[in-house]
Amino acid sequence: MKVASFLEDIKFNEMKPAVSLLLDTDFSKEIRVVFKKGQIMEDHQAPFAIIVQVIKGSIDFGVNNEVQKMNTGDIISLKPQVVHNLTATEESVVRLSLSKSDTLKRVKNV
Repeated sequence: MKVASFLEDIKFNEMKPAVSLLLDTDFSKEIRVVFKKGQIMEDHQAPFAIIVQVIKGSIDFGVNNEVQKMNTGDIISLKPQVVHNLTATEESVVRLSLSKSDTLKRVKNV
C-alpha cells in the first residue's frame, strides 16, 4: 500500500508550475502540478491517454481551440496525442494521472 497527499507539503515554483511525482504504482504515475495564479503549461501532448483533475483552485484547460473552465473537483480525460494547455486562474493544485509508460521528465519539460 502506498499513501500520498496532494495537499500536504505544497511548494510553489516562481518561474513555472511545480511538478512532482506522488505515487508510482504498478499501472500509473500520479503527478501533482502546483500552479501560482497566472502560470501556464503551454501547448503540449502526451503519448498516452491522461486524466487531469483539479484538486484545489481553478484552471482554464485549452483543447481543440476551446477553453474548458475547471474548478475544484472537476476531472477530464484526453486521448493520446491531443494538444492541450493549462492556465491557472488562481493558485491551483492539479492531479495528473499518467500511463506507467509515460515519464515525469516529459511533464517537467512542458
